[in-house]
Amino acid sequence: MRKSLLPALTALFVCGWSAGAQEPADETATARYFDSIRADTPLLIAFLREMPKGADLHSHLSGAVYAESFLRWAAEDGACASRVELRLLPGPCASGPDTLPAAAALADGALYAALVDAMSMRNWNAARINGHDQFFATFARMYATRRRTGDMLAEAARRAAAGNVTYLELMFTPDGSAARQLGDRAGWLGDFTRMRDTLLALGIDRVVALARARIDSVEARRDTVLGCGTPAAEAGCSVVVRWLYQVSRATPPQQIFAQILTGFILSRDDPRVVGLNLVQPEDALIAMRDYSLHMRMIGALRAHYAGQRVSLHAGELASGLVPPEGLRFHIREAVEVAGAERIGHGVSVMHEDRPHDLLAEMARRGVLVEINLTSNDVILGVKGGDHPLRAYLAAGVPVALSTDDEGVARSEMTMEYVRAAQQQLLAYREIKAMARASLRHSFADDELRTRLIRELDSAFVAFESRMAGRTRQR
Repeated sequence: MRKSLLPALTALFVCGWSAGAQEPADETATARYFDSIRADTPLLIAFLREMPKGADLHSHLSGAVYAESFLRWAAEDGACASRVELRLLPGPCASGPDTLPAAAALADGALYAALVDAMSMRNWNAARINGHDQFFATFARMYATRRRTGDMLAEAARRAAAGNVTYLELMFTPDGSAARQLGDRAGWLGDFTRMRDTLLALGIDRVVALARARIDSVEARRDTVLGCGTPAAEAGCSVVVRWLYQVSRATPPQQIFAQILTGFILSRDDPRVVGLNLVQPEDALIAMRDYSLHMRMIGALRAHYAGQRVSLHAGELASGLVPPEGLRFHIREAVEVAGAERIGHGVSVMHEDRPHDLLAEMARRGVLVEINLTSNDVILGVKGGDHPLRAYLAAGVPVALSTDDEGVARSEMTMEYVRAAQQQLLAYREIKAMARASLRHSFADDELRTRLIRELDSAFVAFESRMAGRTRQR
């Protein structure tokens, strides 16, 4: 039987749990009930849906939306659909046998189903296309319009509330392509100081102002959709949303540097933006070729923007996806060179040079790993005993479950916990500690973080009281 990882988790996460608030007997009864239903998937889903979950720290806004929503918005906005390419296109629709109004797809069951499959991992056929390629191809097929970003945020907040998630950090590029265009104006100078000075002189503050205005409009639309501030406000209004500025890592260095600089200035000037992250496939040509350069960019700019936070996709790789040497340094450089305080995915950690030393360093620094079990399965084919989650826990590295791209992956936070329970065999107290870790390692300001943790502790007391009563009735 697997040795419990609870002692390591307890030392890392449970320290500081509200003294006197917890009822040990209720927690014990809840843990016993959890063990009794672990193999009963319907009961386990119901249990975990009701359980408080804290934060989702790793979620891409564009990937958080289900394909059905994109189809509905496209139909409402007069956009188009391609029968051949199985993608949504902006209107007006060209006449011809391939392109038709998206609204027509809502009346054609076969086309509708094919579009949903093409824009997600639903009914993904591994014999026809690997999961990695299917996943990343979906984004070009989605309906993209700036006026629907607030609707996307409303959907993400609504689903988080339904799953008892109280805090979201969403990855988003609010300036669109403005920072990248400014980077092209500057050109690649090869010197970080000169690049920063040039971008400041070219007016990067205007890009930051554009980004702030875009966030204003997106959040205002979210409030309208959910009725926030009115008697009819939906539960999603209570979900706290913060933003991570996302940088496109598969682009030329001058564009990436300009985006990283924008992210640092934006997170310094706007409290709603709490950090930055690099996105796009880590195995892409430029992402692999320039990985160390990107880490040095972040490390150099952090010297100018002390206190700004960084979470990085690192180790979203698996054996065979890239040459072996490409697996040996990404997580270490993210931690040691870029100074990342959190790591997204970290799947290839045991392929790194001196992996146990790296794990010990991450534990010592308190670098949390954002674990995306569904995503790692469908994109990389890594799950169960092949996943390093238990290695992180055994080494005392803090971890938290997150969704990554719940709309594309056809998942949500509850199902991430189901996978943790059934595939990783985690105990109730272990997943409870992970929920609390998600808030402790969030980039929220101290006052907000303290409040959210206090509310989570109270929610767990109430939840365990209900579960203990349910157990006594069995």
